[in-house]
Amino acid sequence: MIHKNAILAAATLCAFSGTATAQTTTPAEPAAQATESSAQSTAPAPSVCMTDENFRAFDFWVGDWNVSGNNGGPFAGTNSITVIEGGCALLETWKGQGGSTGISTNHYNPNTGKWRQLWLSAGAYSIDYEGGIINGSMAMEGLIYYYGNDKTFPFRGRWTPLPDGSVRQHFEQFNPEKDEWVTWFDGIYTRNARLVD
Repeated sequence: MIHKNAILAAATLCAFSGTATAQTTTPAEPAAQATESSAQSTAPAPSVCMTDENFRAFDFWVGDWNVSGNNGGPFAGTNSITVIEGGCALLETWKGQGGSTGISTNHYNPNTGKWRQLWLSAGAYSIDYEGGIINGSMAMEGLIYYYGNDKTFPFRGRWTPLPDGSVRQHFEQFNPEKDEWVTWFDGIYTRNARLVD
């Protein structure tokens, strides 16, 4: 009888121990779920480049465009302007009708309070200029360098948003011989309907 009671007590103890072990592991699950939920609900703060209006001053140029000469001029090419690096810069990708290509990076510099563009075009020329919004237009001034003849000239550009959603781009180069600014390019950007959602 004692032997049977001992066996019965041992079996009861094992069953109780197993239940206790299972109960001690269960409370950990809600804690893990709470931690996971907290991580998912904590979104990163938006970049200052997306919240500071100075970084957004050139957004009217963002998009996919067909570019033609002003006043009904011929088709010149296509240009794609995209926002990159968390809104801190714009990337321009140009494809000319005659096969020319070019890219530029554009960014606002908080230290100078100015926008800067650096343009490079397939070994033809580079442009480095800076500026900001003047009377509703983005206006920059700097230098153009021609790789072929190793010459540099003062250069300026102006981008003006128009009421119909298009953008006028007017470039001028300084002619030191005539001591005057001469139009280098005058074009109209219209949105490429095939690429607009």
